[in-house]
Amino acid sequence: METRKVNTGYRQLYGDLISRLLTGKGHSSQELRQAVFENNGGLPPALSVLTDKIAQHAYKVTDSDVNAVEKAGISEDQVFELIVCAAAGEASRQYETGLAALAAAVKEGGEHAS
Repeated sequence: METRKVNTGYRQLYGDLISRLLTGKGHSSQELRQAVFENNGGLPPALSVLTDKIAQHAYKVTDSDVNAVEKAGISEDQVFELIVCAAAGEASRQYETGLAALAAAVKEGGEHAS
């Protein structure tokens, strides 16, 4: 069976991106960015609705969703950052799930594993 070499440079870039999003300078606190990224509860109601919608049905996000978050006292710049964190958080969960599935398939072997 042929063994493929994994390009670890992408993993480093991914880690750098997530680190910058969550701990870099921004308009939102690091704690709020982390909470939105993780999307595991504890957010203000309007922000929770927006974060859930981004994670589950991003194409359904409307101006009303964004306006509700702004009415709750979050600035436009903060909303932008938090939308990016929510999207990156969901993408990260999907990415990690995919890597885990790939690792399991390779470990199990079989005719379709690569």
